[in-house]
Amino acid sequence: MSDAIVAENLQKHFGAVRAVDGLSLRIEAGEIYGLVGPDGAGKTTTMRLICGALKIDRGRVAIYGADVIRQPDRARAHLGYLPQRFSLYGDLTVNENLRFFAEAHGLKTHEWRPRAQAMLDFVGLGEFADRLADQLSGGMKQKLGLAIALVHRPKVLLLDEPTGGVDPVTRQDFWQLIIRIVNQEGVAVLISTPYMDEASRCTRVGFMNRGRLIDDGAPGAIAARLNDRIVELAGEPREVLRHLAQADPDVEDVQVFGDRLHLRVRAHSAERVMARLPETLRLKGGNVQRIRSIPPTLEDVFIEMLEAKSDE
Repeated sequence: MSDAIVAENLQKHFGAVRAVDGLSLRIEAGEIYGLVGPDGAGKTTTMRLICGALKIDRGRVAIYGADVIRQPDRARAHLGYLPQRFSLYGDLTVNENLRFFAEAHGLKTHEWRPRAQAMLDFVGLGEFADRLADQLSGGMKQKLGLAIALVHRPKVLLLDEPTGGVDPVTRQDFWQLIIRIVNQEGVAVLISTPYMDEASRCTRVGFMNRGRLIDDGAPGAIAARLNDRIVELAGEPREVLRHLAQADPDVEDVQVFGDRLHLRVRAHSAERVMARLPETLRLKGGNVQRIRSIPPTLEDVFIEMLEAKSDE
């Protein structure tokens, strides 16, 4: 495998704010790397530094060996970028938007025309080539943005929260497209997402907070760090259960997950908590419908990481 993206000690300050603070990444060809973190963690700034849209204060970025600062044209030739707020030309058709961006990358007519049609078919917009961009739905606009990002055959794809604000079905379709393009063309993908279910689809995940990469690894390996430490609790009234569970000496944290509670417990204490808590809750007016040990999610781990960093 070859290094598609190498970022070393990236730093970007806006006044006193350290938006990106010593971040290093190494992403290989054919890999999907998910960047997750709370709002303001520095994900979008990191994307912009990697693609050259923002000036790097310190550190370096190389795209397939081409330095983003010293060799910007070579580096950008490898890049396809879909920002959070991708701007289409609403008074141009789908095909005209593709042509505009393809020619901006230097593609000739005989190069972009077949590729544009192939990309429209790939994202499911082939029959909408003559529709004005302003007449597309939000999900269709995102798919057109992906087609545009891919039209010049980039080796690296940067996607900044590409499924934000779209419906669950479109999110699923979009991810199928990402996986297909990685499998078919060996593209390296760096994607930021606020959705932990999306992060679990990635080859590797990096957790960001306050401009720093606090941990990274394969989703399964990261989640496994809390094995046997997550207890699911369902019952009524939920707020009473939550308050009483939080008071248990072996419970470190309680989070709401839909109609259930996730209890993070101390190591080797899950069985003890599950044996003790139902009776405690019953005596205090709670009705326990279900209590069981479950596999941890990435969200469980991320919450634990943020708490640990906050304590530091």
